[in-house]
Amino acid sequence: MVTFRTHPEKVLGRRDTIPWITTLRERTRLMRAAGVDVVVPVTFTRDVAGLSAQEFILLLKKHLNMGGLVLGPDFALGHHRQGDPDCLRRIGEKLDFRVEVVRPARLEGEIISSSSIRRLLAESDINKVEEMLGRRFILEGKVVVGDRRGRTLGFPTANIRMQPEQAMPGDGIYATVVIRGRQRLDSVTNIGVRPTFGGLKRLVETYILDFDGDLYGKRLSIELVARLRDEMRFGSAEELKIQMGKDVQQARKILDAVIKE
Repeated sequence: MVTFRTHPEKVLGRRDTIPWITTLRERTRLMRAAGVDVVVPVTFTRDVAGLSAQEFILLLKKHLNMGGLVLGPDFALGHHRQGDPDCLRRIGEKLDFRVEVVRPARLEGEIISSSSIRRLLAESDINKVEEMLGRRFILEGKVVVGDRRGRTLGFPTANIRMQPEQAMPGDGIYATVVIRGRQRLDSVTNIGVRPTFGGLKRLVETYILDFDGDLYGKRLSIELVARLRDEMRFGSAEELKIQMGKDVQQARKILDAVIKE
């Protein structure tokens, strides 16, 4: 499987930012879990963008011994997008590789696309996102030191540092599963600015149920299972603490039901 480390649209200056739906690390893990033996991340640069379709294909033939190319109907590669499906079929006849064009998948009549998934994610419709992806949406990052405010409330959280390019769901409280190696740990995750404490910086904080351990510096994956509620401003820390207790109870019920399924 060939994938890009950097999004072509951003490198070419057509868009300022293209949020990742998956990090390269997570993308590679998913591909290997699906049975892909080799994942080749290509760093897209302006030099790469300047290659003709045939020049790029020759590199794939030379370094990967490519025997087939699978692509979507609106896919194109090479300088000025000259390598559309018809062009690639002609090149394939010359260089002895097959070209397969797959039809777009649809959900309830809507084409499943990265732009649709990003939109639904921003709208916090994680159930529809899960249907489109065929799996739950995952955030990934390293645990960093926070202000330890959750510990004072009785709910010590892991502060997860997200890359700025990561596509994010809307602010709110979510029932989640933390993936740590082979462990799957029930959790509640807050995404937002913590308005009760006058926060301005958007954070991702996860409280792992029934867990006591040091996670600083560890890389965690957070699987979003269900959205519990909006992020809200409370009149006091005590009110917030009471609500957090309710969030944990609700998350337990949801996550226990998921396990039984």
